[in-house]
Amino acid sequence: MHAIIAVSSEGPTLGDAVDPRFGRAAGFVLVDPAGNVTYLDNGSSQAMAHGAGLEAARRLADAGASVVLSGVVGPKAAAALKTAGLTAVEGFDGRTVGEAVAAYRAGQAG
Repeated sequence: MHAIIAVSSEGPTLGDAVDPRFGRAAGFVLVDPAGNVTYLDNGSSQAMAHGAGLEAARRLADAGASVVLSGVVGPKAAAALKTAGLTAVEGFDGRTVGEAVAAYRAGQAG
């Protein structure tokens, strides 16, 4: 797989828990195909009264992500991700970011 995977996360590392929320997640851990990890803080989207999911989707598209792993993605955010060409896979809450990425790469849904 040659995709940058973005995971909604409660912290900046592979050992942090998957944030069950998408738009109001603390941030996103981005994992490139070589396994390099970067963190995209989502504080600006968290503070929005409306449209947090849409803003998070825009920021992930700008960051070059093509797959998003999360707990739950709301319908408006899911539509924005799809329009931007990103694939959203839900149901990864209860795992660490690293576990979610490994499960996705192994072909296991959330």
